[in-house]
This record gives sequence, C-alpha cells and structure tokens, in this order.
Amino acid sequence: MLEKYTDLLTPINQFLGCETPHTWIQKASQSEHLPLLLIDHMHCELKAAQSAAFLIRKYAIDDASAKTLLSWLQPYEDFIYRGIGEGDFSGSKNELIGELTARPEYAYNQDILSKMVRLIKEELHHFEQVLDIIRARNIPIEYVQASRYASGMIKHIRTFEPAALVDKLIIGAYIEARSCERFAKLAPCLDEEIAKFYISLLRSEARHYQDYIDLAHQVANATDPKRCDVSGRIQLFRQVENELISSVDPDFKFHSGAPAAQ
Repeated sequence: MLEKYTDLLTPINQFLGCETPHTWIQKASQSEHLPLLLIDHMHCELKAAQSAAFLIRKYAIDDASAKTLLSWLQPYEDFIYRGIGEGDFSGSKNELIGELTARPEYAYNQDILSKMVRLIKEELHHFEQVLDIIRARNIPIEYVQASRYASGMIKHIRTFEPAALVDKLIIGAYIEARSCERFAKLAPCLDEEIAKFYISLLRSEARHYQDYIDLAHQVANATDPKRCDVSGRIQLFRQVENELISSVDPDFKFHSGAPAAQ
C-alpha cells in the first residue's frame, strides 16, 4: 500500500528522528477511538491553516490584505468555535487569488505569501474532507481542546526577529512532518475509506514540511544566518518534538504522546 511512497517518507523520517510509539498506533487503531481521532484531525487542519495565516499577516502582507485573509478563514472558525453555519464553505473558495499583496521590504515575503496561501487552501480542503467523513459516520461534531504538542514547541521560540520567524517555520515543518508520518503509520491499521484518505494526504503534508524548511533557510540567508542558526534550531526542536511524541501523555489526540498504561 505504501511502497511507492518510500522516497517521500524516507526524508520525513530522517528529519523527525524518531517514530511514533507503537502504543499510540495501537490505541489510534481501535474503533472506539476513531471518532475522537477524526474530530481532532479536523481541528488540526483548521489550526494548520490558521498558523499559516498568522505568518502571512504578521510578516508578509499589509493591513488591508490581512483583513481579506481573516475574512477567508472566518466561516470555518465560526462553524467550529461558535456553532455558526451549516458547514457549507463553497462561498469561501478561491477568494484570495490575486487579492493579497506582499510587503516589499524582504524578497522572501512573496514566497511566504505564495507558499502559505497554497497551504491554507489545501488544509481547508482537507478540513472539509474530514468533515464529510465525520458526517457520513454520524459522529457528533464538537470542540476539543488542543493537545500539548504545538504549545510544547512554541514555548521555545526565541523572542527576537528574524530568529522568532525562523523558529516558527521550523515548528511548522515538524508539525507537518509528524502528521505525514502518522498518516502513513495509521493507513494500514484503519478501514479502507480512511486508509485511502490518509494516503492521499501524504504528498501535500510532505510538501508543506519542505516549504516550511525552505522558508526557514531563505529567511536566515536573507537576514542574519549566524544569529538565526537554522541547523542548530532544527536539532533543538527535534529534541523537544521527540520528547513530546515519546513521553507518556495522559491525553489522546492526533499529535499526543505515548498513551499512559491502562
């Protein structure tokens, strides 16, 4: 099933440095945990889009463009966080084509804008795909608290620029890479519909990881490579991420750590 994705997954696994614990795969494979897994996966897709939108707003575009960007995400946020709407997002599609303008001070702003807008579109499409599966299976849609995963890395972000931006991009790369690894690990363990869906996500998740890493190097090279220290920060966040993934975690979510013993 996954043989043809070896070339794609090998660099992902090398970047991550550790595999998802087998105990997490076992728990995630149990049918009673599938509803929570899917609900949290849906939330994660929206959070990924929101994180990319934050980077665009903070670093790459003017205030007028930022308002346009926020209006694009609002129907999804209203649906998940406020219970507003029926979950039909057809009116939001492709609104941003040609409508956002990159700030001119850094050449990489245009690349941040282009790569992150593409990522947002794909993550929101994935959100809708998960939502369709959830509805088809009559799983109640509810809000779930985020796991410790992203916040556990965010607290290590440096407080000065452009190093803070580099750290945020590296964290984005780890989140996307771990998502890709988990989709691949889970696919053989779940039913055919979910397996096909998760395999269909591998290429986009791998590209998102690579886009984040490429942008981190681009920002560092354009500003202050020594202070930004991309390679060193990748190593630091690998250690932090591996600890979050490998250590015992009382919570169970898509990015949670090793399940506590029953």
